[in-house]
Amino acid sequence: MNKFIGPEKIIKKKKNFLFPCSNHFYKNPPQIVRGEMQYLFDSTGKKYIDFFAGVSVMNCGHCNSEILNAAIKQMQKLQHTTTIYLTEPIVNLAEKLSILLPGNIKHSFFCCSGSEANEGALLLARLYTGKNNFISLKNSLHGRTYLTMSTTGIPMWRTDPNLDNSITFVQNAYNKDKPLDVSAAESLNEIEKTIKHIGSKNIAALIAEPIQGNGGIITPPSWYFKDLKKLLEKHNILLIIDEVQTGFGRTGKMFAIEHYDVVPDIITIAKALGNGFPIGAFCTNDAIAASFTKPSASTLGGNPVSAEAAISVLNYIENNNLCERAALLGEKLKNELIKLKEKHLIIKNVRGLGLMLGAELVKTDGTPATEETDLILELLKDKGILIGKNGIDRNVLAFQPPLVINEDNINNLINKLDIVLTNLKL
Repeated sequence: MNKFIGPEKIIKKKKNFLFPCSNHFYKNPPQIVRGEMQYLFDSTGKKYIDFFAGVSVMNCGHCNSEILNAAIKQMQKLQHTTTIYLTEPIVNLAEKLSILLPGNIKHSFFCCSGSEANEGALLLARLYTGKNNFISLKNSLHGRTYLTMSTTGIPMWRTDPNLDNSITFVQNAYNKDKPLDVSAAESLNEIEKTIKHIGSKNIAALIAEPIQGNGGIITPPSWYFKDLKKLLEKHNILLIIDEVQTGFGRTGKMFAIEHYDVVPDIITIAKALGNGFPIGAFCTNDAIAASFTKPSASTLGGNPVSAEAAISVLNYIENNNLCERAALLGEKLKNELIKLKEKHLIIKNVRGLGLMLGAELVKTDGTPATEETDLILELLKDKGILIGKNGIDRNVLAFQPPLVINEDNINNLINKLDIVLTNLKL
């Protein structure tokens, strides 16, 4: 029988050997030791339904045998050579992605993470346009590299005190005190004013998440990105869409931007593409790709193992209709959360698409229910349910499960969340 060191010793080793910036959920955290599709197990054998999927990574489920077998088979043949040698998996993956990516996007540059992918997309925009500045939305999260941290609009993730000053932040499509359409219109108006102020000749691109995950599952209205794209095209400014957290079936479509009927100039992907294997990419069309001619490489990006795993992920999503599944189960989960909103005053708003949903929690005096959010996560964990939290004030419950969950899992979650909210002392 396996022997595990347990949570206390792990926390002690974290303090001794990791950086103090490395935090964890829960006052009494479990040691997670095993995963099986939508379930996780801790060192005591306790079973949890995972409703966070490692932050939208495990879309195809934990330890999915089809994906693992493809990776293991490749690992036994050829594990690594780097991109300066010819291997087949990386080009096969790029070809498959070219079919799935929106519109005329067909070229991919592979790397190892979402941060790398966004950094590469920003570089590409500068190379193609010859311009230096960027526009980003408040409440955004684009990475932890220098330039992606500079384009991140969430204060807690802007760790470097001396970030790049070529980025201008504008209001996103949400204001807690105004209707969504009004907030979105104000966002576009501010973007237009910013373009006039800085000058379109200086702005390379605007970068945005179709749904702001860490920002609080902020979901713009259906017309927002179409109007945004028209505005940017008018001023010869590129649109970079960050699908790192929203891609690969999460929202009920392969990519969340498809809900908005818009083809971005550059799109970034990572997380769920590898279903746990490190891989990311920035992707674009013929014209923009042609501008990236100076030598560049990624030592581990798109290596044979990650590439084969990613191909298997794409096949699994298609063969098991995970996009359609996410849409249907997401509608059920959202409807059930709305019912809880009608019953429990602490839930101010339920938003999102597919299986990327958030419930914003606010106290009776209108202030963010941040402490209550932590308590709810703790109590649900004790009841065998793992969910996430996000938002500027960390007061949004995040529901981003593996797309292989079932209706019983949703009913279980809703019943236990209802009990926790009923017993919550406000």
